[in-house]
Amino acid sequence: MIGNDVVDIIQSRKEGNWQREGFIQKIFTHKEKLLITQATEPEIMVWLLWSMKEAAYKIYNRQTKIREYIPKKLQCTLLSQNHDYTLGQVLCIENIYYTKTILNKDEIYTIAVSNLHDFDQVVEIEKKDITKDKHGIPYLKSDILQDVSVSNHGRFEKVVTLNY
Repeated sequence: MIGNDVVDIIQSRKEGNWQREGFIQKIFTHKEKLLITQATEPEIMVWLLWSMKEAAYKIYNRQTKIREYIPKKLQCTLLSQNHDYTLGQVLCIENIYYTKTILNKDEIYTIAVSNLHDFDQVVEIEKKDITKDKHGIPYLKSDILQDVSVSNHGRFEKVVTLNY
């Protein structure tokens, strides 16, 4: 299964104040708050963790068909970071999801998968022939319904699927 999330950094600065009272406490676990306060760029860490949670939640929602606001139940761990991307893991109610986040000056883009080896199968596609089921979960219409994840924010839209 697959999930994704994109954050337009410029748009996030216009839309919301991540430093407003209560925001960090409402969204992040104690361990995640430490990552934010210890980060060289706390704002980027906030949106990186947010993006990981959102991408993983899309898989959780697809698996369970449950829509609920559970940001603190999505617990992020950073596994490794380099100049190109950050690998992470999100634990959500006994489910483990793996994330790969790409950062650049304009966007933070995270892909989440339920199986670590699925990263090799991720394909970005155009947003066409997409349908949603009664739970609002998107699928690519072809001969069969194929899992797809759609994310948009500000100037960016990303649509991904797994190519088996």
